[in-house]
Amino acid sequence: MPLQPGDKLGPYEILAPIGAGGMGEVWKARDTRLNRIVAIKQLTGRHTARFEQEARAIAALNHPNICQIYDVGPDYLVMEYVEGKPLSGPLRIEDAMKLALQIAGAVEEAHGNDILH
Repeated sequence: MPLQPGDKLGPYEILAPIGAGGMGEVWKARDTRLNRIVAIKQLTGRHTARFEQEARAIAALNHPNICQIYDVGPDYLVMEYVEGKPLSGPLRIEDAMKLALQIAGAVEEAHGNDILH
């Protein structure tokens, strides 16, 4: 069932949509137990095996530029919410280089754990 702002998913209060991708939608939510903001990726479609595989793979990683998984359900992941700005326009070359180095470090961590992105 699609989520809407104000819905509850277990102890999580859905606040606002963040985005959508090939496997599902991502929502900003509040963990009512720990009173913290989280991101929830809800599975849409029939990707359950791949979804569980993604959860295990991400949980195995430990890098400052890879969000942490806090919880998992039958069709959702609860992850660290990372505040940021949309990359909707061109960046200054200095900013692009800083981001590229951070991304490269995260990808290196993933590749070191046999995870390809």
